[in-house]
Amino acid sequence: MEEIEKACAALEAVLFAMGDSVDLERLADAVGQDTETTRKLLHRMMDQYRRKDRGIQLVELENSYQLSTKPEYYEALVKVAKQPKKLVLSDVALETLSIIAYKQPVTKAEIEKIRGVKSDHAINKLIEYNLVTELGRLDAPGKPILFGTTEEFLRSFGVQSLDDLPAMNPVQLADFKAQAEEEAQLKLDI
Repeated sequence: MEEIEKACAALEAVLFAMGDSVDLERLADAVGQDTETTRKLLHRMMDQYRRKDRGIQLVELENSYQLSTKPEYYEALVKVAKQPKKLVLSDVALETLSIIAYKQPVTKAEIEKIRGVKSDHAINKLIEYNLVTELGRLDAPGKPILFGTTEEFLRSFGVQSLDDLPAMNPVQLADFKAQAEEEAQLKLDI
């Protein structure tokens, strides 16, 4: 039992010191355990942090883990720390972010084709807010940049992984497509 408690204490120390999320494999390596054992230890810790007398929580973000303040203690934290800037996304930025989240990896040209307008400013804002990042380049003429979401996106929207995003409603999707085709036809008739 002592070995398990030492491993949990080491995991807690690493996660506390890092501040950001740490990949499961790196955590397993740090405590000298395999990834499955480490995952079980982390989930054991999560259960301990869920108790009402704890001010922090252990969150899972895709295949990484991070210590964070429980939301109900945010006001107490704000009294001590400088209040972080609250991100406010415009409708354009939110629309662009949703396209990137569901279509990633996606190029700027693909985003603009879906939106029907230029998206430079929205993409740059999303990168500035660390919600979107460059994933690489597409192997095509011009080598366009591929965009995708970040861990900060997952944190901000309260999801563990992209699989947790709501599924698109097929009826709504058909309505959107019909509306877009109708708008496109109107533009062609002018």
